[in-house]
Amino acid sequence: MHKLIMVLATAFATSSSAVLPPGDNLVVRDVPSPPLSLIDKVEKYTEFRNAHIGSWHPSKREMLIETRFADVVQVHHLAMPGGERKQLTFFKDTANGGSFQPTEGKYFIFDKDKGGDEFFQKYSYDVETKDVVLLTDGKSRNTGGIWSTKGDRYAYGSTRRNGADVDVWVMNPKDPSSDKLVVQLQGGGWDPQDWSPDDKQMLLLEQLSVNEGYIWLVDVEKGTKVALTDRESKTKISYNGARFSKDGKGVYVTTDKDSEFLRLAYIDLETKKYTYLTDHIKWDVDEFALSDDGKKIAMSVNEEGLGVLHLMSTADNKELSVPKLPVGQVTGLRWHKNSRDLGFNLETSRSPSDVHSLDTESGKVERWTYSETGFLNTDNFADPELIKWKSFDDREISAFMYKPDAKKFPGKRPVIINIHGGPESQFRPWFLDRGNFWMNELGVVQICPNVRGSTGYGKTFSLLDNGFKREDTYKDIEALLNWIKTQPNLDGDRIMVMGGSYGGHMTLAVSVLYSDKIRCSLDLVGFSNIVTFLEHTEAYRRDLRRVEYGDERDPEMRKFLERTAPLGKAAEIKKPLYIVQGKNDPRVPASEAEQMYDALKKTGTPVWFLMAEDEGHGFRKKKNRDYLFYTTVEFVEKYLLN
Repeated sequence: MHKLIMVLATAFATSSSAVLPPGDNLVVRDVPSPPLSLIDKVEKYTEFRNAHIGSWHPSKREMLIETRFADVVQVHHLAMPGGERKQLTFFKDTANGGSFQPTEGKYFIFDKDKGGDEFFQKYSYDVETKDVVLLTDGKSRNTGGIWSTKGDRYAYGSTRRNGADVDVWVMNPKDPSSDKLVVQLQGGGWDPQDWSPDDKQMLLLEQLSVNEGYIWLVDVEKGTKVALTDRESKTKISYNGARFSKDGKGVYVTTDKDSEFLRLAYIDLETKKYTYLTDHIKWDVDEFALSDDGKKIAMSVNEEGLGVLHLMSTADNKELSVPKLPVGQVTGLRWHKNSRDLGFNLETSRSPSDVHSLDTESGKVERWTYSETGFLNTDNFADPELIKWKSFDDREISAFMYKPDAKKFPGKRPVIINIHGGPESQFRPWFLDRGNFWMNELGVVQICPNVRGSTGYGKTFSLLDNGFKREDTYKDIEALLNWIKTQPNLDGDRIMVMGGSYGGHMTLAVSVLYSDKIRCSLDLVGFSNIVTFLEHTEAYRRDLRRVEYGDERDPEMRKFLERTAPLGKAAEIKKPLYIVQGKNDPRVPASEAEQMYDALKKTGTPVWFLMAEDEGHGFRKKKNRDYLFYTTVEFVEKYLLN
């Protein structure tokens, strides 16, 4: 990137307007091209990398990882801890999900979409010949993927039949023509979880919402399914994962059955009796992984936003000792076939995600990747501070706050409120990547709230924003705006609101309702009208979203959604707004951004618009992310700081 800047600087040296023009793939309206002088100042914050584990080799102590060397993430091979990251795939779009064939490891399967459209295709990669073969139809959306116990079959979900319903398909990847429909289903929330030890059955997860899901047992040969969990319960129950025990007599699941939080449980297949294994943990079990010999379970637990590793023996269901890891997020649990080495990703507020492994017998932790942080020493990056305030109904809402160095930036500091998406999600103290620029270089405080509807705080809290309760989440941000005004070190007159996806929608709503309390806002792939969003989001996800936002086909709900839509109140947005969108977004269609821009242009309020024609739900390509970052810095300096 630095070489590109130097070339551009030379090219424009004789001009008084030395700027970086947008690429041909970008649609830019009313966004000034960033000056090269600004780029030189901020580019060191664009060179972060990260890495995530894909899978272990079945016999060698080697693995596939996902990381980016050039513009997008690709599949790489690692032969040892700290070894060379050897790039295997070379596409203009992201390639990830590398999964070794589990008995010999002579080839692996990976996923790739086109321009962020999320219509993922499955490909095989031959390790010896480097041949890449398309396994799926090239048109449908293909998701998930689990290997049979013998390693001769691969099951996954696909919308191939009608573009909306996700069915289960099975193939022998060595012969793509063997691909066949095994279970025909209705709905878009189906995901195969695991094969039985004898490969005769399969566990299937049906998710209707973040608060409701069920586990089914599939007879692979007959193509029939029976409910393992109660489908007729009056109380909504969530199941988030399922694995057969080593002997095939039971199933491990995570569920909030009879609990506020997701617990790890064991279901006896004969008696259907539940044994809860994590009653002593009063937080969600985010994910778990069963060792190949069935003797140990690794878990990542969401402890007030942090991802904490736990290890349990299946013989007596007691926790095993785990070495102390840096405080942060543990994700992507992967057992090696040796049932001793556990691979995982570790990320902290001062280090991007890197791949690690734990020898569960000796307790030795090894770091496999060392992701670059460009020209920056991250030791002095801001640590998150947990803050809380009371909302309109006296309910306590929390956020993570990042503050700049008080000695470098004394006095009251301007604030960026960054709202997460989902909404069935949670801001957690990840590595902030480019977001560190706001604190380190501009002295801006960043507050990342978890308003009602966020997960991680119990299922009751996650249901508080559904349907007709939508406006209550906006009021949580109003209460935060008022709280900021009371803080002696925060500048309540200089506040910017931003967010992506649902956070983008929240940004638009806040810009309408509390325009007098903010300076400016940034909407990233947010929807401007829930009705038009539901009508145009991809069919495979529409019913899942209706559970959260309400069914727009119901007349009363439609009236409510239209009444509260930011699009219909664009004239009430009095402060500058930056709208960012990917043209190929299957979740929030580009029309949501277009209609908001058109409406705001009629009001005279300053509005910037940026759309990437080769992106989907957010920007993945480094060149696009860089241009967005440069122009966002311009926006912040012009409208928040001045």
